[in-house]
Amino acid sequence: MTDSMTNMQTATQEAIDAIRPVIQMDGGDIRLVNVNEDTGVVDVELSGACVGCASSSMTLKAGVERILTDRVPGVTEVRALGIDSDLEIETSV
Repeated sequence: MTDSMTNMQTATQEAIDAIRPVIQMDGGDIRLVNVNEDTGVVDVELSGACVGCASSSMTLKAGVERILTDRVPGVTEVRALGIDSDLEIETSV
């Protein structure tokens, strides 16, 4: 992470770091791609066993999104590469 990260980006990364071990227990992983502070949308990339897993969208919405919206003020939605098929991400984190 860089020194230019905002408080929201830092809080989001810390929340993802807390979630990561649970996802890794099932053979997957998660990486923060982008935080749009204007809209509250967080973009992530799921990898490993998460790719192609039928439960990925449930993990994303019921798990990751719920935790991030609870822990990080301003987060409104979490989207993922490969799950949200119309997602075009500009990497800024």
